[in-house]
Amino acid sequence: MVLLQAKTIPERLLIPPFLYFFLKLYPPKWIAEANSKTAGAAGGCILLRKEALARIGGISAIRAEVIDDCALARAVKRSGGNIWMGLTRKSMSLRAYKHFGEIRDLIARTAFTQLGYSALVLLGTVAGMLLTYVVPVLLSFHSQPLIWRSSLAAWALMTLTYLPTVRFYRLSPLLALLLPFAALFYSYTTCISAARYWLGRGGQWKGRSQAHVRP
Repeated sequence: MVLLQAKTIPERLLIPPFLYFFLKLYPPKWIAEANSKTAGAAGGCILLRKEALARIGGISAIRAEVIDDCALARAVKRSGGNIWMGLTRKSMSLRAYKHFGEIRDLIARTAFTQLGYSALVLLGTVAGMLLTYVVPVLLSFHSQPLIWRSSLAAWALMTLTYLPTVRFYRLSPLLALLLPFAALFYSYTTCISAARYWLGRGGQWKGRSQAHVRP
């Protein structure tokens, strides 16, 4: 995965969390493990042997996929191939996100696809995100000592788990405290992704809808 830009305010607030959440969905160790079903890839930079591509039936095997990079990795792994994904600072993405709306559209294109277009999974995901990342912040200001202390501890723990990602982007460690804001934004964007799908506009890419509503 190339180094994504984190220069503008929206990028600094939301791009490191993008990497953080992506690696929770696709842990590199699980990706490289042959016995694990987890398969992930970063579409901007993929090196694939032609024999591996031929073994899965070529690009046509993933032509209907919205999340095509991870679908490619999954097809290669299922066919018996080995895959690996890592991070680098040597290659940098040229794409900049100057506005929050641009990052919203980046996530909304595939978020509901990642959830299998399931309303139930959507509800569970949003509830899980809010309970894990947002509720502890709100309860940190509770009047009951037991509640605010345990909530503050949860906020501290999530900050510590996110801190290595902030350091990877060489940003201020104070930004790690704002992970709950990013979680709230990504939850909102996931709901936007679902709404667009149900309206027949899912998977928007270059002016066309790639995720068609199932009958």
